Amino acid sequence: MKRIPDSELIINPDGSVYHLCLKPEHVADNVIVVGDPGRVQRISNHFDTIEYQINNREFVTHTGTYKGTRFTVIATGIGTDNIDIVLNELDAAVNIDLQTKTVKEELRSLNIVRIGTSGALQPEIEIDSFLLSEKAMGFDGLMHFYSNKLGINEKEIADAFCAHANWNESLAQPYVVSASNILMEKLKENTSQGITATASGFYAPQGRVLRLQPEMPNYPETLSSFSHKNLKVTNFEMETSALYGLSKALGHHACTLCAIIANRKTKQFSKNHDLPIDRLILHVLNNLTI
Repeated sequence: MKRIPDSELIINPDGSVYHLCLKPEHVADNVIVVGDPGRVQRISNHFDTIEYQINNREFVTHTGTYKGTRFTVIATGIGTDNIDIVLNELDAAVNIDLQTKTVKEELRSLNIVRIGTSGALQPEIEIDSFLLSEKAMGFDGLMHFYSNKLGINEKEIADAFCAHANWNESLAQPYVVSASNILMEKLKENTSQGITATASGFYAPQGRVLRLQPEMPNYPETLSSFSHKNLKVTNFEMETSALYGLSKALGHHACTLCAIIANRKTKQFSKNHDLPIDRLILHVLNNLTI
């Protein structure tokens, strides 16, 4: 097996991967990722046992058991650039021998579920409800830096959206990736589903206007008016396209569920968004232990 150069896979003095500070034994087969580091403990508070608590920068990891099932919870921070670090290093921790820096012959496939918050783009999606991202449409450009030989991009949908939006060619080209069917079946109860738009930022990339004018002032309306084979763009967030793309390319299963705390069409915001997040945490934990 070809050895990965030291400059490409950086290992800490204790033998862990560079940013996450994880070793193989720290990672369970079921991984929950969250953006907010404070949300990690909100999840691990439900655990029956906690084996590891590891912190480095915004990357906080707790591993333990819930109803006899082992879970790892990782805070990724915000954005697809952070997801690029987390997914690659998470995979390296379990599928690369960190001492010899060679890919293992037997690979582990992880179940990776993102618990997040999101803003709805369709008026019928209720505040404080749960939304499962059946597909992610990425406007971040991240997956274009990786070889597409595995065919992860559902180009028919991406091309249809570009035609619908008269897409500006100076911007990153959208790409579309589906969630894991296995995880969707486990987690879809009491959720709405659709295409999640993954933005590269919170303000202009999601059509918000403060002091700077966005390049596409009607961008939210362009998204909400798009449909393809009965699938609509249901919500905005900032991580799922990279999570789905990298997971599928690396052989892992991924699914995102968000608590809808805002509706961009009806201009509503949750009165207490902690409550649906806590319900969503239990929804994910309980359905992954079945």
